[in-house]
Parts: sequence; structure tokens; C-alpha cells
Amino acid sequence: MSGVRTGPRARGPARAGQYLALLGYLAFLAFPFLWLVSTAFKPARELASLHPAWIPDEPTLANFRQAFGEQPLLGAAANSLVAAASAALIAVVVATPMAYVTARRRGRLSAAAGAWVVVSQAFPFVLVIIPLFLVLKNLHLINTLSGLVMVYVVWSLPFALWMLMGYVRAVPAELEEAAAVDGAGRLRTLLSVTAPLLAPGIAATALFAFITAWNEFFFALVLLKTPEKQTLPVVLTHFLGAEGVADLGPLAAAAFLATLPSLVVFALIQKWITGGMLAGAVKS
Repeated sequence: MSGVRTGPRARGPARAGQYLALLGYLAFLAFPFLWLVSTAFKPARELASLHPAWIPDEPTLANFRQAFGEQPLLGAAANSLVAAASAALIAVVVATPMAYVTARRRGRLSAAAGAWVVVSQAFPFVLVIIPLFLVLKNLHLINTLSGLVMVYVVWSLPFALWMLMGYVRAVPAELEEAAAVDGAGRLRTLLSVTAPLLAPGIAATALFAFITAWNEFFFALVLLKTPEKQTLPVVLTHFLGAEGVADLGPLAAAAFLATLPSLVVFALIQKWITGGMLAGAVKS
């Protein structure tokens, strides 16, 4: 009886500790973004202060006007959007059928796909950039968004395949077998039964590929030469002086604007993912 009475009491402090740990983790994640927002709206006088405050005393939009006046942020954002959205779409379209076949037909193919994912993620960027540059040069794709999209697709495809394989394996094969017994063909089964249950996984994979391409810097720096073709992460480096001295206010303003698309896409797809998961649970 004593054990039964003390059980809830014992779980109370543990649960409180979990909530405290979660709040601490959220604060740790939110700190850089909040500081970035605060810096973006601070005037030059407050940025030069030895003890800057969290909340600007005199919020200003001067940093944003200066950032747009000095660098082509809108054009760079458009380039990043085209490259990231195209890479995410192509990666998902290619990886989805590959993941389905690999997950359903277990054997050497599945093992080889898993090994490919591990090996591909182990290669650093610096190791592959020279042969990659030579290949794209022979294909006349240097300094083009098409070449950059191709690189992003190849780089994100292994992890996208690995993610989708997990989602495919989570869909019970008995559902497809039951649809086949009811007379549904293979294509109709995939479109009516499997695809709706895979929709949250496809959305999550597309989100991963989009954010990875949107934030990528190294490949874009090496492959894109003219300012009109450069992506947003590359243009952000232009706010750094020749000796590494940063124009902090405009840099923070531009970086804040660069983070907004990822946050908006994540917020929109997160709701859709949750709705898709609930719908899938009801259907199953």
C-alpha cells in the first residue's frame, strides 16, 4: 500500500524535472534567434554599447533599409527559393518510389541502400568539391542554378531515401494485401491506400530537403560566380569587411529575413503533417 501511495509523489518531481529540462532546451534554442531579432532592430549607437540590452531602447528599421540598399537580397532570396524548392521536389519524387521498393523488398537491395546512406553522409564537402566542380564544368553547369539544384538533389537524396524507407515500413503491408483482396490493382492500391499514409513522411522529407538547400553555403559559394546567380547565404557574407569586421546591424537584419522562409514553411507543413498523421490513424 505504501508503494502505491508514494508512486504518484515520486512521479511528480520527475515530471517537473522533465518540464524544466524541456524549458531549458527551448530557451537554449530560442536564445540565438531572439538575440538576432533584437540586434536587427537596434540603432548603431546601441550596437556599439559595451552592455547592450535585450530590448532596443529605440527600435529602428534603418538596418533593414541599409541591408536592402547595399546588397541584392530579393534577387538572392529568389535564387535560394528556386534552388531549394526545386531540389526538395526532385528529391522527394525520386526518393519515394526508391524507398517503397527498397522497404518492401528486403534483402541485398535494402542493405545496399542503407550502406549508401551511411557512406554518403560520411564524405565531407571539401573532399567532393573538386571532382564535382570538374564534372559540372564538363556539363557546362558551372554558375547556373540548374547545376546547383543537381548538387543539392544528389546530396540530400540518400538521407531522403533513408527517411522515407522508415515511413514506408511503418505502413502495414496488410493494408495493401487487403486492398488487393478487395480487387484493387497495384496502382490504385498505391494511390488510394499507401500514398495518403505516406503523405506526412513525404512532407517531412520535403521540409528537410528544402531547409538543407536553403541554408547551404559551401557549394553555392564555389559553383556560383556572378552576383546575379548567388544565393542568400552567400550574399550574407558580403556584409563582412575585408578584415572580417562585420556590419552587425545590416547583417542581423538580413539574417533575420533569411530565417523567415524556413520558419514559415516549417509552421505550415507542421500543421499539415499532424493532420495527415491523424487522418492516417483513422484510416488504418
